[in-house]
Amino acid sequence: MKKLVFASVLFMSVFFAQAQVSINVNIGTPPNWGPQGYDDSRYYYLPDIDVYYDVNQSVFIYDNGGKWIREKRLPSRYRNYDLYSGYKVVLTDYRGDSPYYYHSKHIKSYPKGYVGKPQKNRGEKPKGNNGNHYGKDKGNKGKNNSKNHDHGNGKHR
Repeated sequence: MKKLVFASVLFMSVFFAQAQVSINVNIGTPPNWGPQGYDDSRYYYLPDIDVYYDVNQSVFIYDNGGKWIREKRLPSRYRNYDLYSGYKVVLTDYRGDSPYYYHSKHIKSYPKGYVGKPQKNRGEKPKGNNGNHYGKDKGNKGKNNSKNHDHGNGKHR
């Protein structure tokens, strides 16, 4: 009887541990064009094009005639925007599902052309490409634990 109880407990612990691991796989992996050192951040604001990026859902969030749209790709009007070269403001002080709630604050604090502290991308820009993937690029070639964080408090250029 003890063996049966022990086997049941062992089976249940393995089952629940396995279920937890599979739930957490590939949720919130920052894109290669994202800035290094922000693996736990959910949102980027891209001031040059006035667009948010949700790392957890891998979608861009942009205003379309007063309605906020979530899409896997950037709209065609940004087809030439280089995600690797553009500055990304990492929103470290927001935890909800609607970063655009503070859009008026973000657009004032980070106008088009805003550049804060220097940033390095998580991955290399693909060869033979201008970096304008419309958001297709997603991946992690290794974790970076850099402590050179930019919290959007840099100076304007």
